[in-house]
Amino acid sequence: MFGGLSGLVYRRDAKRKRISSWDRTGKNRDYIPIASGETKVIADIKGPGSVKHIWVTIGTREIYYPRRLLLRAYWDGETTPSIESPIGDFFGVGHGLVNHFVSLPLNMITKPGRPQHMAAMNCFFPMPYREGARFEIVNEGEEDVPNFYFYIDYEEYPDEKLVPELRFHAVWHRELFTESECPPEKAGETSNLTGKGNYVILDAEGAGHYVGCILNIDHVDPIPNFPWFGEGDDMIFIDGEEWPPSLHGTGTEDYFCAAWGYPSLKYDGPYHGISLAEPVVPNLEWGVPPRPEPWGEPTAREPDLAYSGKWTAYRFHIEDPVYFSKSIKVTIEHGTANCHADDYSSVAYWYQTEPHKVFPPMLPVEKRLPLSKRESLRRFMQKI
Repeated sequence: MFGGLSGLVYRRDAKRKRISSWDRTGKNRDYIPIASGETKVIADIKGPGSVKHIWVTIGTREIYYPRRLLLRAYWDGETTPSIESPIGDFFGVGHGLVNHFVSLPLNMITKPGRPQHMAAMNCFFPMPYREGARFEIVNEGEEDVPNFYFYIDYEEYPDEKLVPELRFHAVWHRELFTESECPPEKAGETSNLTGKGNYVILDAEGAGHYVGCILNIDHVDPIPNFPWFGEGDDMIFIDGEEWPPSLHGTGTEDYFCAAWGYPSLKYDGPYHGISLAEPVVPNLEWGVPPRPEPWGEPTAREPDLAYSGKWTAYRFHIEDPVYFSKSIKVTIEHGTANCHADDYSSVAYWYQTEPHKVFPPMLPVEKRLPLSKRESLRRFMQKI
């Protein structure tokens, strides 16, 4: 179906529908509860159509609830999910946190600034299906969720011929303390000409196109006196190729369309940005010598920053999807030549033919939770 501004001039043979948590008594209790340990089906749609928008907001005081609650979605009666992710990561912010940011396909709306406890979360990725769609929320927290609000806005089609071939997919992955290929201080002397040991964002089989990811990093394994966690190249291997990959980048921040580290800290772009940069502490506060820049020493007014703590960056290939006919493996080095042993996690987003490769088992909730700020800082300071 036509989309975007240019598509508004065309008549569409579809009906707009919504499933939501509105109060069936006509009052204002417009939410559903989800008990601890409960899996709740929030939508079970029949017939051909396409989900066009998902909105949720969650009222709970349990710490790290965005990592404890899972979102799953199934298309056309499949028995294994095509979407499986902690709910906060799916909507664009990792580490069990929510934060204000806006991109074209995803956003969170809350008070700008430091991460907040609650947020409105929106997704605009289209999700077509021929026979139906089912959405589940799984509460793996220790506490009940008293207030779960949601909309699922979709189009209903009169004929399955209007449904495109590809299906939307999203999968979460985490490696706590990625296996280091070399000591961080040897990063500049070590090469990687195989891609072995790279962090894997997506490993899919079938035909389709990769449309982006979020990448979460908790930098706990820095090079002494050099706190930047990046310089890991992105490498995307298509249709079974080994070396070199079809797409080979020049550094972590470069893949996410930034440069020279992340000097802007958090920023919102339609196709790329940083949805979370927390915490960031000046080197001078810690007594760490500023890092010399290529153009000279930092000025006194602009001290270099010690990059530590929790970050989420996003890159959406809306204008430049990465096509594959048989398979795709999207990877990125964790530091130069995989020399950092950091906490990496991600969500990959893509469209492909079915059936898709079954996702690895979701980590149990205790292995999804982030390091505390205290523990993250302790590990960082031991190395820096």
